[in-house]
Amino acid sequence: MSTNEPTGNAGVDAQQNPPATAADELQVTPLHRWHADHGGRLVPFAGWEMPVQYTSIVGEHQATRNNCGLFDVSHMGRLSVCGPGSRSWLDRMLTRGVADLAPGGVRYTLITDNAGGGVRVLDDALVVCESEEQFGLVVNASNRERVVDWLVSQLPAEGVELEDQTRQTAMIAVQGPAAVATVTSLCSTEDAQRILSLKNYRSCRASVAGHAAAVSRTGYTGEDGVELVVSAEGAVPVWEAILAANDAACACGLGARDTLRLEAGMPLYGHELVEATNPFAIGLGRGVTLEGRTFPGRDALAALKASPPSRVRVGLVLEGKRPAREGCLVHAEDGHACGVVTSGSFSPSLGVPVAMAMVDADQAEPGTQLEVDIRGSLQPATVSPLPFPGWRKS
Repeated sequence: MSTNEPTGNAGVDAQQNPPATAADELQVTPLHRWHADHGGRLVPFAGWEMPVQYTSIVGEHQATRNNCGLFDVSHMGRLSVCGPGSRSWLDRMLTRGVADLAPGGVRYTLITDNAGGGVRVLDDALVVCESEEQFGLVVNASNRERVVDWLVSQLPAEGVELEDQTRQTAMIAVQGPAAVATVTSLCSTEDAQRILSLKNYRSCRASVAGHAAAVSRTGYTGEDGVELVVSAEGAVPVWEAILAANDAACACGLGARDTLRLEAGMPLYGHELVEATNPFAIGLGRGVTLEGRTFPGRDALAALKASPPSRVRVGLVLEGKRPAREGCLVHAEDGHACGVVTSGSFSPSLGVPVAMAMVDADQAEPGTQLEVDIRGSLQPATVSPLPFPGWRKS
């Protein structure tokens, strides 16, 4: 949701972070000044200037795994879709059905088009049902403009309105075993109970630190937690209130967010997921509902599902200390190239380098011994299930 490699991590990459030109003007989030004033190392990312770290990526990673980490994810796109035709229109536009999505429900989906009679994956997204005629979409920063352009081009003549609310709001991810308790300590008893009762992929409205917030329980670290969407004006007060409510809470940058999602085996657009990705080959079949539905690229996706993929996504645990990076070739024991690394980093939780890769299906069995070419040196690697075993204490 990420080389320039300012972090040394694959998640902050060239596709999402192209070289700036003199004409480029980086966007900033409502928390940008706070980041700059509190030691955040700011870097260009998907057209925004974002903090990659404050103190150390490992420290921020471990703070999230052990207690509570705060992430400014306001660069991600937040779109509002409303009107009497919004439900049926979204059901025709998304790979995941929303016809039966009740208010408060959240679903993972892909956004596709059918260019050339096939299918292109424009983005992966979360769709939130706020009421019978009001929905929200959370999309990746690097894809927001083209997703908006595509969706606007497909709007019906009446009955559906789409608004990009990214600049008017802020989004804060609060992650870790103490995240929910920290946030609810800033709520009324009623709102705290509403948040505590949320199951995964559910949302509600609440007041947090005196500011109206849309609260969802999704996340991108593998940990428990909540995401808060507040007004741009409320971003700093809410952020500071959360930090003040928990002495162990830690402001975190994009670097830790990437190592956390990598350990948890979560794919990232621009790495595991690209326009030409077969979602069934990378374990994202849950984001596609084919039966009884029509949406852009539906028939092409059905054909992909019906055919065994030649390559699939796997985890790799490497020997030594050198992490593999995106694009490193993977070799089978007999020496032939059998895959490519899509994301890689040193795992702070496991103490070893880990990676995700697309490899030939006959080399994907956990325990298979492979080698990764890291700058001309072949490093032994073992195929691992995803998420990586042992990355989480509980």
